Order: sequence, then structure tokens, then C-alpha cells
Amino acid sequence: RQPLLPLNALLPPRGRILGGREARPHLRPHMASLQLDGEHICGGFLIAEQWVLSAAHCTEETDGKLFQVLLGAHSLTEPEPHKRLYRVRAQIPHPGSNVYNNEDDLLLLQVGTGPPLSPFPPCSPVLPFQREQRDVAAGTVCEVAGWGTVTHSGRRPDRLQQVERPVLSRDEYPPARSPRPRAHGAARSPQQPLAPQGDSGGPLVCNGVAEAVVTAGSRVCGNYKKPGIYTRIAPYAAWIDRVMGALSGQEDTP
Repeated sequence: RQPLLPLNALLPPRGRILGGREARPHLRPHMASLQLDGEHICGGFLIAEQWVLSAAHCTEETDGKLFQVLLGAHSLTEPEPHKRLYRVRAQIPHPGSNVYNNEDDLLLLQVGTGPPLSPFPPCSPVLPFQREQRDVAAGTVCEVAGWGTVTHSGRRPDRLQQVERPVLSRDEYPPARSPRPRAHGAARSPQQPLAPQGDSGGPLVCNGVAEAVVTAGSRVCGNYKKPGIYTRIAPYAAWIDRVMGALSGQEDTP
């Protein structure tokens, strides 16, 4: 009887971004760093007052701990006037998410009350997300930002990085990685393909709207033949509204 394979040998690769450049400071106040014990684990973004959207698989190795959420940061370590660290009141993965695949890979976090999220000049800290169930036109250049790995050696930046990439048509998905039409999309660039760890949960932003959440990249960093996979947000808008509606307005507890 053959022994079972290690669990991670069966899992798809998780969200990563490779390449890009340092973002202009504080033009993306919606960007969130999900942290445990002061360490950046995943990205996320503010979609409403006290609500951050991220990827459910970010919770896989947290031993049930709740994240802390850093908002308003450009540098993860340097003092900055708009930087705020919040505790998390509720951490709700989509009920369909699991460790075996990339399906339903969304996570909602309700941050506790604390220092105000504003002012964040010149931008609003809330990023609108797509509610209309439609495909982004192939070739549309969208952007991803995060504090994930930026080199093949695993170096992580202290300052927020960004990269732009075009969206693929469904006909261009490699057959072995063709995502479920309801919930996923893909993007790539031959010059700046998807890869490094730590960017999961960040938004794919097209024309100023969050269309999707970073879910998975190629297991081989920089392989442009295997595009990054993103979880589209529109099919989950009702679930997001339902969760936020059920928990918003409840009194915060110490």
C-alpha cells in the first residue's frame, strides 16, 4: 500500500506576483497587509468601512489565530502618518473554500474600531468592487499591488510594489489550468508574469474597480505560459453584502 503524498504536493500553487516596481506612496490607501505577530502574510483591500476583502487560503497555516490588519501603509516598517494597525473582530472565509483547490477563495475581515481610516489624501480609502457579472475585455491592462516576494530568491520588499498586466480571453487559458467560468479569471504578461508569495488576497484593479482577488500563480516563478488565477468578485457580491449586513452595527468588544 503506497503512502499518501504530502498534502502540499496535491495543492495548486498559491497567490504570488513577480516583477514590477515600487508604487507611488499612499495612492492606494485601500491596500491592507494581513499580519500575524507583526509579519506580513497576505494582502487585502478595504471594500467598506471596517471591512477588508482577501483570500480564504491565507488562513490555512494560521492555527486559528485572527489576523491584524495594517491600513494606510506604504512601508511596512517605517513610521508613516496615515498608517493604522487594527485588530480583527471577525474573520469569515467563504463556506465553499477549502485547502484542496482554489474554489471560492474569498475571505472577509471585519476590523475593530480604532483610529479613523481617514484622512488619506488625495484618495478615498475604500476601493469599489465589481458587482456586474461580466468578463473584463481581453487585453485590458489591469494592475496588482502588494508586499509579496519580488525575486526568485524570495526577497520581500518593505515598500508597496505594483505591476500591470493584460487580461486573457477565456480561449487563451491553458487547458490544464482552465478555471471554472463562474468565479475565475486570468492575466499575464510575457515580461512580467505572475509569481511570488505574499500577494494573495490583493485586488486585481481594472479601470479603478476591483474585479478580482489574487488567488494563485505558477509554481515556477515567471512562467508566462501559466497565467495567474484570480477569483472574480461579482459572483460573490450577494454573499459579501449578506455577511457585512449581518455583522455591521454590532458593538465592538475589547
